[in-house]
Amino acid sequence: MHPPRSTGQCPECDSELSRRDRETICTDCGLVVDESRIDPGPEWRTFEDADGEQRRRTGPPLSRARHDRGFSTRIGRDRGAPPRRRRRMARLRRQHRRSRTASKADRNRMYGMMEIRRLVDQLSLTDSFRDDACVLFEAGQDAGLLHGRTIEGMAAATVYAVCRTADVSRMVEEVTAVAQASSDELTVAYAALNQELGLDTGPIDPREYLPRFADQLDLDPAIERRATEFAAIVVDRTLAGGRAPSGVAAACLYTAAREHGADVTQQQAADVAGVAPATLRSTYQDICDAAMGEGGATTAKADGD
Repeated sequence: MHPPRSTGQCPECDSELSRRDRETICTDCGLVVDESRIDPGPEWRTFEDADGEQRRRTGPPLSRARHDRGFSTRIGRDRGAPPRRRRRMARLRRQHRRSRTASKADRNRMYGMMEIRRLVDQLSLTDSFRDDACVLFEAGQDAGLLHGRTIEGMAAATVYAVCRTADVSRMVEEVTAVAQASSDELTVAYAALNQELGLDTGPIDPREYLPRFADQLDLDPAIERRATEFAAIVVDRTLAGGRAPSGVAAACLYTAAREHGADVTQQQAADVAGVAPATLRSTYQDICDAAMGEGGATTAKADGD
């Protein structure tokens, strides 16, 4: 054990303080003045590598969600500084921002990744979605897909593409509702990504939308389960071809709601899916015909709500 060493005077009795391991105590009254210490070691546990070197405290880890992998620094703000010093710091921050991007391509990449981080946060997605979208944006930029397209549209397209590849149900309208790009910009950029990079995407299963739509329509779990059965019939009989998966999901929920006598209108079901009521009615009729063929009991005619 290390011998105690003097570190000042006690704030209670003015006696001498001593330091012992993690604690600073008063030698007279026993007051514990401080019980924490700074740990200069790494924040992680690691083992020796092949060269016998240990990882040290070197700052935050690298991030694929930043154009420079997080190597750059930031100049903070001092609210209590004199006006002259604040103006000087503002000029330094401006020059620092300009120096972070050596070319227009770097600047576009930085803006694109900033937009991706904002979209992922607005859509309540995880960090893995953010990193994958940033990697996809970088690959698209390296392939020259930004030429003739907006940065915001490409950023929104990468987020939508990552959701598609991960089988996470996010409609184009949901992404563009929080993006700084239109639906046309997103779909054009997504088509370019899919064509040039060969994204691993397939048709969306309508059942992916059912829990979220059922929650928005405030439907019972029994109705959601019945809608899942209808969606399985639609998928097995390939009735969803050429139709939006979100509209098929809404039609399945509407069919199940009518079967259970729930108060849900065609307009309400169509609104949550972003489709027209006429589209929902067409899918609803096909579901009724298929369910009757399966021996299920459901209403054969849509109402005029």
